Amino acid sequence: MSKATNQIPGEWARLEMSERAGAVRFSVHVRPRSSRCSILGVREGALDVALTAPPAEGAANEELRKLLSKVLEVRRADVNILVGVSSRSKLLEINGTSSTTVREQFSKAKR
Repeated sequence: MSKATNQIPGEWARLEMSERAGAVRFSVHVRPRSSRCSILGVREGALDVALTAPPAEGAANEELRKLLSKVLEVRRADVNILVGVSSRSKLLEINGTSSTTVREQFSKAKR
């Protein structure tokens, strides 16, 4: 663990991430059809997210991209779903950020 990771609250240090060429990759577990759209925390090394959209016709994926782009302060085009387009478990890549920045933004956004 790096020094910067140790300064992040414990829950966010458990979020497993990898950095590649100016981008960060991490797993997400999505809960569609929730009562509100929010970052719930970390569950088994993956980001746990509640979305109000149903998992039909890409609505939940689009809402996920919108939420993460807002929380991480990046363009929606910089939030890419690499694996799991039709699954609740997904692998995402966020361009133009670092793992430290992502953890800090998530800790501020958790409700």
